[in-house]
Amino acid sequence: MPQVLLFEGAEGIGRQRLALWLAQLLLCEKKNSEPCGACRSCRLVSELGHADVHWIVPILRPKATDSDKQVDEAAELIGEIIAERRKNPLYGSLDGMASHPLATVRLIQRRAALKSVEGGPTVFIIGHAERLVPQESSPDAANALLKLLEEPPANTWFILTATDAGRLLPTIQSRVVPVRLARLTDAEVREFLGAELKPALSGAALDDRVRTAEGSIGAAISASDAGAKAFNAAADLIDVALQGSVVRAERVLKQGPFAARGDFSAMLDALEQTLGDAARAATGIPPRRALPTALKSPRPVSRLLAAQQRVADAREAAQGNVNPQLLVAVLTEDLALALNSVKGER
Repeated sequence: MPQVLLFEGAEGIGRQRLALWLAQLLLCEKKNSEPCGACRSCRLVSELGHADVHWIVPILRPKATDSDKQVDEAAELIGEIIAERRKNPLYGSLDGMASHPLATVRLIQRRAALKSVEGGPTVFIIGHAERLVPQESSPDAANALLKLLEEPPANTWFILTATDAGRLLPTIQSRVVPVRLARLTDAEVREFLGAELKPALSGAALDDRVRTAEGSIGAAISASDAGAKAFNAAADLIDVALQGSVVRAERVLKQGPFAARGDFSAMLDALEQTLGDAARAATGIPPRRALPTALKSPRPVSRLLAAQQRVADAREAAQGNVNPQLLVAVLTEDLALALNSVKGER
């Protein structure tokens, strides 16, 4: 098996879960074609407690100024997130400001230089690897990882996950073996929700949740009250963007500079999905969700796709240390320009 893999696919379809399954397979004591799930190694991996499986997740930038202390702080922050996921396996979306800073890469380098604790393979799972580049002008963390990916230590595997391989540095893309993961079937999403979601859904509510998930268990789980709040905020932002400069300025002033970054990130995700639904409707495909009033009037697909790109740019900027208030100011202006259709466009 290649020592460096990239699992690419839509958010919430189980890329990191598959990586954990593969870690079980590599460490399983039975050495079968699938992990047994019952041996000590398999249990430790499933409980997120195996000393030789390092699940690396995006974090907020360490506050320490000393580089060694930054690495220690990164290890502590990652440990806290994994401990929370151990308690709540159905975890939500990431903070939009989280990334893989240089301190995290130094942590990976430090751990990769050590012998495995159990004497077997060592596995690094780097979730959301596209966040190794929080800003195009600062690819330090991604570049620092290149040496490890180019010449992995013996008996060590790296499994990167990403929603879009194109957002990785080309030098990293050239060092991985990509595996494209498809969305799940509606039947699989339904079965999972029926077994795991609390409180349980049934009837029309379950049908609607499965339909809007579009093959993503993560999307189905996040479509809760918090998810509804994010979509309402997205609809509000679109309405504001189309009302004029004065209304846009008032909306910008309401956005706290550093408040509720997780909510801000969720709003951006909901905004991109809403614009995608409007584009679907413009081509005659039924939208997954009811469109906000501001998007019910027909608009050229080209304009809706242009607006989606503006949101993607804002999300990219949000992964760096950018003031959300400034992002809202730019984004509302960009949406206004993108959504104001020109006669004759398609």
